[in-house]
Amino acid sequence: MEISIRQELEQIRERGLYRRTRLVQGGQSAWVEMDGTKVLLLCSNNYLGLADHPALIEASADAARRFGVSSGASRLVSGTMELHERLEAAVARFKQTEAALLFNSGYAANTGIISALAGRGDVIFSDRLNHASIIDGALLSGARLVRYPHNDHGALARLLEKERGNGRALIVTDGVFSMDGDIAPLRELVGLKAAHGALLMVDDAHGGGVLGEQGRGTAEMLGITEGIDILMGTFGKALGSYGAYAAVSQELRELLLNRARSFIFSTSLPPSVLAASLAALEVVQSPEGASRRDRLRRNSDLFRDSMRSAGFTLPDGTTQIVPIMTGQADTTMKFSEQLLAEGLYVQGIRPPTVPAGACRLRCTLMATHGDDDLAWAAERITAVGRCLGVI
Repeated sequence: MEISIRQELEQIRERGLYRRTRLVQGGQSAWVEMDGTKVLLLCSNNYLGLADHPALIEASADAARRFGVSSGASRLVSGTMELHERLEAAVARFKQTEAALLFNSGYAANTGIISALAGRGDVIFSDRLNHASIIDGALLSGARLVRYPHNDHGALARLLEKERGNGRALIVTDGVFSMDGDIAPLRELVGLKAAHGALLMVDDAHGGGVLGEQGRGTAEMLGITEGIDILMGTFGKALGSYGAYAAVSQELRELLLNRARSFIFSTSLPPSVLAASLAALEVVQSPEGASRRDRLRRNSDLFRDSMRSAGFTLPDGTTQIVPIMTGQADTTMKFSEQLLAEGLYVQGIRPPTVPAGACRLRCTLMATHGDDDLAWAAERITAVGRCLGVI
C-alpha cells in the first residue's frame, strides 16, 4: 500500500529522526544570535574564522562591483572568467599539483569526479565511514562498490587482491573523517594503490587549510608529496568561502572537464565567491594563517581533554572535530536542545548520518573561540550530560 507524504513524515518523527533548519542571525563567528538570544556556536565548519575576515569581505565586494553577481553560464559555454582561471592556478600552486578544476560544492565535486572516473566494469573501494557524497558518486557511476572497514588498510589489501578485476580501480577515502575527526592512513593507501595499479582519491574537505605546516592538508601533515591522484577540497570550511576543487594532473583535469556532469551542467561559481576564495588562500598561507592554525589546534586539544576528563566517550580523533558519543537519537536531541536553551549551540547527529546507536554531539572548534568560551562550554556540556545520564 502506498504511503502518503504525511505518513512518511510521521514515521520520521516517530523514529526521532525529524530534521529542521535553525535560523542563525549574523555571521559565523564564535557567538551568534538565534531566536533573539546570544549563543556560543560550537558546530560551524568555519574552522579558521575566515568567513567574516575583512580581506575576504573586501575582495568579495570588490569583485561583485566589478564583475556583477553571476557568471551567467556553465564553464563550457560563457561562464569561464579570469577569476576562475586565477583561482584554479592558485589551488594548483597551493596543493602542489599540475592543475585544478573548480566545482560548485563538495557534493558536486565528489559525485562528478567519481562518476567521471569509474563506470561499468570498474570497481570503487570506499572506506565505510566516507562522506555520503562519495557513496552517492559511487552509486551514480554504475561501477561496483566495495566498502572496506574503517581505516583498515589490511582489510583493503585483501579486498584489492580479491575484487580488483581487470577494469579501473579507484580507492576513495576522506582525509579527515567528518563525523569522528580521525585521519586516514594515507601512506599505506598510497602503497596499496601503487601495488594494485589503482587511482587514489582523497576528500580533504576537513583537512585543507587546517593541517600541515602550510595548511595544505592531511597529505602535507603526513609528509606525503606524491601518489595521490585526486585531492578534493572545499572552500566552504576552513577557507571561509564557498565551492570546491579537484587538484589533479593536467591530464586528469582534461578528463574531468569533459566527463564530470556536475561540472559540465552547472552555472559556474560567481565572481564574489571566487575572489573571496583567492583572498582566503592568501590568508591561509600567511603568518596570520599559521597563527590561526596554532590557535585552532590549541583549542581542539584543550576542549578534547576537558571532555575526556569529564568522563565522556570520544573517538580517537586528534583534529578540530570532537564528537561526544551519546548513544540513542532521543537522548542526543534532548542533549542538544537543553544546551541550546542554556546558550550553547551544538548539533546532534543521528541516523542516517551515523549508524543507529552511534549518535553524538558533533562539536567543531574554531580559532576564534576564546579560553573562557571553551571553559564555559565544557562546564555546560558536563552539567547537562550528567543530568541526562550520559556520564
